[in-house]
Amino acid sequence: MIYTLNCGGAPYLAGHPLIMGILNYTEDSFYEGSRLHSDNQVVEKAVKMANEGADIIDIGGQSTRPGSIRIDAQTEIKKIQHLIGSLKKETGKLISIDTYHSEVAKAAVDSGADIINDISGGMMDENMISEVGKLHVPYICMHMRGTPENMQQLTVYDDILKELLNYFIERIERCRQSGIHDVIIDPGFGFAKTIEQNFFLIKHLSTFKILQKPILVGVSRKSTIYKTLGITANEALNGTTVLNTLALENGADILRVHDVKEAAEAVKLWMEAAKC
Repeated sequence: MIYTLNCGGAPYLAGHPLIMGILNYTEDSFYEGSRLHSDNQVVEKAVKMANEGADIIDIGGQSTRPGSIRIDAQTEIKKIQHLIGSLKKETGKLISIDTYHSEVAKAAVDSGADIINDISGGMMDENMISEVGKLHVPYICMHMRGTPENMQQLTVYDDILKELLNYFIERIERCRQSGIHDVIIDPGFGFAKTIEQNFFLIKHLSTFKILQKPILVGVSRKSTIYKTLGITANEALNGTTVLNTLALENGADILRVHDVKEAAEAVKLWMEAAKC
């Protein structure tokens, strides 16, 4: 899918599947190898990702893994706002802020962030969607039930595809009414989903093309991979590449990953094969 993202008035043409590199400035993200503990580590990791082929750098100041504990917006702002300028300057890439707080979203964009990535689709902060509309940046709208604390107890669906489609139709219309023109949808792999449901959504990912919005897939090193294979998150790179490739084949437009180099290689090989 070829599309343009309007990032605060600056158009960005996406003519190929994009790679979003994950920067976890947290103490308890599920994948220990992704945790960053200082400003210098964050910037160095971002530069490495940019050099390896990342198109977007996604920084988050708190974990949203199952059972994670929330931090308030002001704490999150203090943690990441001062880094946005350095990340843009040192990488030259689009900067995304991973947050469900509207105050954090505004502070980040005011400091130069280009995209808001909200795991709750505006459901955890009633001001989020209207605020993003005022900020004139793309909005990544993910599907989740409940909160990170209780989402894994909310995995019973009558028809998961139908429910997600209805959810996104409603959220996209809400975004449109609030002035958000560029919506990216994320099915929310691992968020109020069982392992079986995650595989089902990858298999049927192309269904979401009916929404005519870019599709983001974030399966990197998640439990769907390591529990299925009987390994750990540290050992889940190969499995991540396999699922990323399946996602590309089924219509993914953006891959959100811990391991940029390997994802960029997967995209390159998939694109070469698609030419034939």
